[in-house]
Amino acid sequence: QVQLVESGGGLVQAGGSLKLSCAASGSIFRIDTMGWYRQAPGKQRELVAAVTRGGSTNYADSVKGRFTISRDNAKNTVYLQMGDLKPEDTAVYYCNAQGVETSWRYMDAWGKGTLVTVSS
Repeated sequence: QVQLVESGGGLVQAGGSLKLSCAASGSIFRIDTMGWYRQAPGKQRELVAAVTRGGSTNYADSVKGRFTISRDNAKNTVYLQMGDLKPEDTAVYYCNAQGVETSWRYMDAWGKGTLVTVSS
């Protein structure tokens, strides 16, 4: 089994910054893509940013230029540096990891989420 543990959420004023971290552990053979998703109250979960093992990144239009995703392959950890935060960034942020488990099964693991609240 694979576990993802997020940290770094909290309350911040508009215009402020936060950095989220997510560490993956367990029966991991290889992680291909790691990403951050978010879900605001009453809305569907959406992709915020993703990064491949080789470092290619993808961002939602709403966060381009404000958020930066990075990862440490040796530590199976992904980060999300969030800047110029806006009240509409308020959501529960979930970490996702896709790859292969040691059992050779496909891995699509999720963390439990961390709450980010941006006050105006």
